[in-house]
Amino acid sequence: MKNISIIGAGTMGNGIAHVFAQNGFQVNLIDISQNALDRALSTINKNLERLLSKERITSEIKDETLKNITTFNTISEGLKNADLVIEAATENEDVKLKIFKQIDKEAPENSILATNTSSISITKIAAVTSRPDKVIGMHFMNPVPIMKLVEIIRGYSTSDEVTQTIMDLSKQLKKIPVEVNDYPGFIANRILMPMLNEAIYALYENVAGIYEIDTVMKLGMAHPMGPLQLADFIGLDVCLSILNVLYEGFGNPKYAPCPLLVNMVAANKLGAKSGEGFYDYSESRKAEKISKQFI
Repeated sequence: MKNISIIGAGTMGNGIAHVFAQNGFQVNLIDISQNALDRALSTINKNLERLLSKERITSEIKDETLKNITTFNTISEGLKNADLVIEAATENEDVKLKIFKQIDKEAPENSILATNTSSISITKIAAVTSRPDKVIGMHFMNPVPIMKLVEIIRGYSTSDEVTQTIMDLSKQLKKIPVEVNDYPGFIANRILMPMLNEAIYALYENVAGIYEIDTVMKLGMAHPMGPLQLADFIGLDVCLSILNVLYEGFGNPKYAPCPLLVNMVAANKLGAKSGEGFYDYSESRKAEKISKQFI
């Protein structure tokens, strides 16, 4: 594999582009929004500068990484010669299905099609393509340049060959791939989201405050950050979406989203990206300081 096309230049998309480009791959980063592409390149540059200041990379590696990334506003142009296409668009089933129908038509016949979805069925996504054996989940963790884990999710029809190819590719990125099967939430979010939801319930039921809940989990369980802060960082809308996938997929009330979470998303209090969630991120320096605690 040499040519990687990534659809979506948001937080996950630019992180995935960064990692592939830094490891010598040619990356086409695709987004319909030029502003999103500009922000992505700025973010990648800042992250590379941070690595350079910590002497984790050289200036030559930084320059080469940026040279390896080309941006596109259209899927058709960005998919030419793609060995692997990674979809990293918003966590919305309808959006992902629409994108996969298009990339199935536009991507080269032998291209592997991957999705960075954190919860949506790989099997369902694969079913809208003419190559379900070549569709796979490649769930990176955030922040992508730092986190080692990649959850590799096999759909019902994903071939052994494609699975092994993506496992090997992840190792080339200096990541640790873990193979899982296609059930709601996979492994990471099937375990993580109920914990976050329970923390929100504890706040909702006035068992303890935000700071107290997060402090218990950080000091008592050695978590790098508290569950409410983590939910803010993930995005409360994303947390709600994943919990709904779990709730609908299993039909088990233990996955039902807390009413407080539902209300906060309805009020557009989505966490760090909206400026307010469980914590206040209205001051840019405060938000940056909080983010650096776990990057």
